[in-house]
Amino acid sequence: MSKRLFFLFLFALLILDAAGQNAVSRRSTLYLFTGPSGANVREFNTMLEQKGLSPLRNGYTSNGIGYQTQMNDFDLGVELYHNNGPRSTFRDYDVDYRTTRLFLNVGYSMIDEGRFNLMHYMSLGTGFMNFQMLRDRDFGSLDEFLADPEQGFILRKNNIHKGSQYFGGFLTEIGFQLGYDIPLPRMDEALELIGKFGYAFSPFENAWDLNGLSFDNIQSGAFVRFGAGITLTDKNMFYSDATIGVHLVYGRHFNSPEALNPFLEAHGFAPLPDVRGNFGLKIIGENRRVMYGVEVINLGTFNRANEEFSQTLNSVRFYGNLGLQLFKRNNLELGLLGGVGYGNLRYTLEKDGKPDFPLLFEEPDFDGTLVSRGMMLKPELLVAYAMPLSSIKIFNLVYSIHAGYELPVGNYPLANLNMNSFMRGPYLQFGLGFRP
Repeated sequence: MSKRLFFLFLFALLILDAAGQNAVSRRSTLYLFTGPSGANVREFNTMLEQKGLSPLRNGYTSNGIGYQTQMNDFDLGVELYHNNGPRSTFRDYDVDYRTTRLFLNVGYSMIDEGRFNLMHYMSLGTGFMNFQMLRDRDFGSLDEFLADPEQGFILRKNNIHKGSQYFGGFLTEIGFQLGYDIPLPRMDEALELIGKFGYAFSPFENAWDLNGLSFDNIQSGAFVRFGAGITLTDKNMFYSDATIGVHLVYGRHFNSPEALNPFLEAHGFAPLPDVRGNFGLKIIGENRRVMYGVEVINLGTFNRANEEFSQTLNSVRFYGNLGLQLFKRNNLELGLLGGVGYGNLRYTLEKDGKPDFPLLFEEPDFDGTLVSRGMMLKPELLVAYAMPLSSIKIFNLVYSIHAGYELPVGNYPLANLNMNSFMRGPYLQFGLGFRP
């Protein structure tokens, strides 16, 4: 589904390129954002009310990255963000929910005067949802977890723990975005402060059903988000000197769960395969020779554990990158980037045949998970070829190759097992991107 969105973005840029050949203004922006959103887990709360229990708290917090390009008054963008729901406690179980969404934004600039701009936009996208009810158990060893993993239940829709290609469903947003530019001393770029407000919703009824309950309302609700980022406008520079682009990358991380597999086999579980190909999103800016940006990579491997359980091993890495363009001639570019970021690691055993609600709520012990987090470092070599989409070079189609090596900071333990070896290793990625 993420590939479909990206090619839809390509089609829209081709239209924009054709329509903007007499353009007098343009802008590209990279930004980070956060903010609260409304969500009511309606049917689950109705079930709790019937049992005389207090409902889950409403709302969640959104955190994400975004890219936006503007030609005259027409805007296109991409956003990837994660929503964390509030945690509630029932007996000795923690109940929470989270979603991840990838959106293509299409908008129109209603006001763009001086440093202030106001845009109205609509978003089309795809998502993932996780709803869980788990006990907080302290496992002294991995053997203890594998012998008795059943902590509660985990329900997933469009399970991206297997990989980003498992995104699914259809989601929409409609809203407004306000921006204000603040000049940065001795820099061509400006700092843009962003405010967004609107309403997110799932347009199809019962599209997010799980085990006999509808969770559509988790994907719906009003939102307010605040962000900041780097913006480039032709009021400050020519785009031959500076630009920001968005890139979809697909590649292979040469990571193996070899440290985990002997423990799995000792408990009668099948070993996990090496990490398969995976998708990621990179936003890369450059100003003369300086390169910068952010990226998110989602790695996953999975298979059947045995006749009762399926298993996933997933890791998400978020990096902030800074580097130098070493060579540029005609349309060929060579750059070196260094990244500092965050990584997580999650191993999950999910039992087949879980009953529907309300029985699942009364007898919840089916699934189990282990999680660890830490910092990540990496060097990366980038080779890119920029192909203009028209004779006047408003936008470039960028083909790229990325090669690097990831270095975890810390052990990333699953219980007492050091999984540093899974987080460490080389990677090779191939990218397709667009930039002004």
